[in-house]
Amino acid sequence: ARALQAGGAAAQLPASLALLLAAAPANRRTEAARNWSAVGGLAAAMGPVLGGLLVQVDWRWVFLINIPVGIATLVAGALVLPRPAPRGTERRPDLIGAALLTVAIGALTGSLVQAPHWGWASTATLGLLALAVLASVLFVRRCAIHPAPLLELPLLRIRRFAIANVAAFVFSISFSIMLVSNALWCQDVWHYSALQTGLAMTPGPALVPLVTVGSARAVRRFGGGPVACVGSLLFLAAMLWRVFLAGPEPDYLRDLLPSMLLSGAGVGLAISTLIGAGATALPAHRVATGSAVVNAGRQVAANLGVAALVTLLGTTVDPAGLREAFIKGWWLGAGLALVAAGLSLALPRGNADGSGDLEAAPEADPEADANRAGLGEEPVTGQAAAGWRSAR
Repeated sequence: ARALQAGGAAAQLPASLALLLAAAPANRRTEAARNWSAVGGLAAAMGPVLGGLLVQVDWRWVFLINIPVGIATLVAGALVLPRPAPRGTERRPDLIGAALLTVAIGALTGSLVQAPHWGWASTATLGLLALAVLASVLFVRRCAIHPAPLLELPLLRIRRFAIANVAAFVFSISFSIMLVSNALWCQDVWHYSALQTGLAMTPGPALVPLVTVGSARAVRRFGGGPVACVGSLLFLAAMLWRVFLAGPEPDYLRDLLPSMLLSGAGVGLAISTLIGAGATALPAHRVATGSAVVNAGRQVAANLGVAALVTLLGTTVDPAGLREAFIKGWWLGAGLALVAAGLSLALPRGNADGSGDLEAAPEADPEADANRAGLGEEPVTGQAAAGWRSAR
């Protein structure tokens, strides 16, 4: 069931962003990507509360609720989504590369999660770590030689795309640590119910779309880098708030609420801006590829963040030791947020068409024009086309 869920998400999320950016005017692509992220923030705010309510009835409803939602999505998609002509020249994806990446992530995550039980020097832990390294090396090698690689390595030579993705990756690890640690803290330390936990965590995600939409003018005026940097620093403050003020006795207004508001503002400024920068750094005919890399990176980062937190929590059961383990996790999240802030400052300022600091070119890319014709778009010209040709 989890594999089917992952396959559905992998097909839907990158395609949804790609369709949105293909339909948006060239000078509105970054704004469209940021609004797409804001919708995700709103969904994140609704999810815990709705999940808590459903659990009060029966935990199976958490899964059953997806059936009518899925049916509604299929109907809406059939009515409104564009249907571009199939591209017969597109090669099949590299399934072996996908398998290698899955093994690498699974082995690394498994080693982190099991190390507290097995021991860091145990044969099983070291074996999984070695498997993760080997699979990663083989994956990169496969991407370098395969005609249709899972990750197109030349894209990483586009500075804006590479920095935005690395910054979003680091920030997403910190975000997953914050999200899971707060949920576990509410339930395991404060002994909140599932519904109480969902309500307690709602203010942060609910703030994300408001901040994302409200910061659009700041992004246009100052560029994405400074805005994402401020967001990362606000998120850093949210993690430090927990480090210094979290206590075993429930004190929501003094402890958790300010941290959730700071984190919500930080996510609204940082992650939406970084996603927008990464997804729009490529010419429009490579938007699907770019959005797939952005979303895949966030999912891998979420796995690593949860695994890191589980490793820090380990098998601790006494209250004092558990609090110290949580504090270590928050310190780790704070450090990663600081790294994301530094990376954000290095982000080149994008141009009106969503491209980064690329050299201009006088002519368009004919292949791109043909591919975009199915969506009724204008040809890709200037900097975006030149950047893609140089990377390819």
